[in-house]
Amino acid sequence: MPGRFNGLTDVQWELLEPLLPRSPQKRPKGKPHTPWRKVCNSLFWILTTGSRWCDLPEGSNWGSRSATHRWLGEWQEDGTLDRLLSALKECADIVGMIKWERLAVDGFFFRRKRRW
Repeated sequence: MPGRFNGLTDVQWELLEPLLPRSPQKRPKGKPHTPWRKVCNSLFWILTTGSRWCDLPEGSNWGSRSATHRWLGEWQEDGTLDRLLSALKECADIVGMIKWERLAVDGFFFRRKRRW
């Protein structure tokens, strides 16, 4: 379906990867660390669609709900999420994807009638 988020492109990933923390040390027990790209894909899918965590897609492109949710909390606390979202906003602005004249304070976009 066009317009639906299916994961970060290679170019998007190249821009965001340097903003992420180093991969954590492997824990002695438990599952291995989920790659950051999968965590980002899952997180941005949730934020983009507004869907419930239980509706997160499954497959090789996506991280688990639990890992993504855990990293969302940590990234909110340490500022990583703000850095990622700021970088995405700047890129979107540069390529003209944001129409600032149609943006209200609450994030709602509307079309203004021109008065001549």
